[in-house]
Amino acid sequence: MDESFERRTLAKVAWRLIPFLVVLYFFAFLDRVNVGFAALTMNADLGLSATAYGFGAGIFFLGYVLFEVPSNLALERFGARVWIARIMISWGVLAAAMAFVQGTTSFYLVRVLLGIAEAGFFPGIIYYLGCWFPARERARITALFLIAVPLSSVIGAPISTALLSLDAFGFAGWRWMFLLEGIPTVLLGFSVLALLPSRPADARWLSPEERAWLQGACADAGAKHGHVGEVRRALLDPGVWRHGLVYFGLVVGLYGFGFWLPQILATLGTRTPFEVGLVTMVPYTCACIAMVLCGRHSDRTGERVWHVAVPAMLGAAALYASSLHDAPGFALAMLTLAAMGIYAGVPAFWAHASHGLRGPAAAGAIALINSIGNVGGFVGPLLVGYARQRTGGYSASLLLIAVALLGASLLVLGARRTQPGPEKSA
Repeated sequence: MDESFERRTLAKVAWRLIPFLVVLYFFAFLDRVNVGFAALTMNADLGLSATAYGFGAGIFFLGYVLFEVPSNLALERFGARVWIARIMISWGVLAAAMAFVQGTTSFYLVRVLLGIAEAGFFPGIIYYLGCWFPARERARITALFLIAVPLSSVIGAPISTALLSLDAFGFAGWRWMFLLEGIPTVLLGFSVLALLPSRPADARWLSPEERAWLQGACADAGAKHGHVGEVRRALLDPGVWRHGLVYFGLVVGLYGFGFWLPQILATLGTRTPFEVGLVTMVPYTCACIAMVLCGRHSDRTGERVWHVAVPAMLGAAALYASSLHDAPGFALAMLTLAAMGIYAGVPAFWAHASHGLRGPAAAGAIALINSIGNVGGFVGPLLVGYARQRTGGYSASLLLIAVALLGASLLVLGARRTQPGPEKSA
């Protein structure tokens, strides 16, 4: 097939799938992190200390991690359409149920169940994208999909904080926020059944020639890079575990930063929850731009390792700098650089980590990497909350996140000699 045919086919697939997947992950991430905005008023209502809130925010990931691999293997077996719909409907119901928590115990319980329900969604989509796009396109496509993460804060921050002021029928604003942001996820779950094809062979909107080329291109890319064909070998591969440890450091940064950023900004002189929401848009808007540009540059050069390491170093340096001074303008500038560093390298990481896997092996290995990494989603918020309660400020918390990001950067650089070369030239 000529190059123009390939470009047209990939463009058609991208326009059909990526906007819909972005919407799905937008609500996934919003339902996961809106607890950070709720905390501005919820913690006082429920009597949650900083440590208790950090534990509850992070405990989501205990259920999430335990069910990641089984859920992703189920997706490979039952198909993306059915399994992603199941995930979304169940987590949407539980996200809305957060509106009815009454104290510490119920807060912890619903957060754990929410993690179990959502387990497998993100690694499932990473695996799913690998079935539709050749390896050379992965970082760019993953960046477009992952833009939903910072976008959920750019758009969700002012909406979530505006809902905090809603007080009707005896329901506090934070309860309305959980309820009104959980319902759309359930509705989107049902739409997946109608709109999302499980694989290229099911895409009626592609011509037979396009379907045949797409399946061959993804399969051929796997064959010439020596894909692991067995789940057992993939799960025991030291490289898979190494990727998991790198992702652990990145996720400590992502969630330690994300779950606490609204409260950090509130200490910088921002007066109302809605103002906090508006200011929160600044770091995440810049993170959206950085993520797309870094992903595109990684694909254009075929280089992955430095596109993971350098942003993580930038994030660590910015967090360290923000811990030194509490002048509002300087702190916001450093927190913005930190957000850019935390998010920019994630697409290249997943393009790098999923390279060399296919079929059930890819589903299991990607889920394992995500599971190891998302232990950081428990550790990060808990460490920030504990340090905040012990010191009375956020400087020590920011330093802990910086150390995790620096560790991820050094680990991925230290392993670069054992990694395959640039994917464009492979």
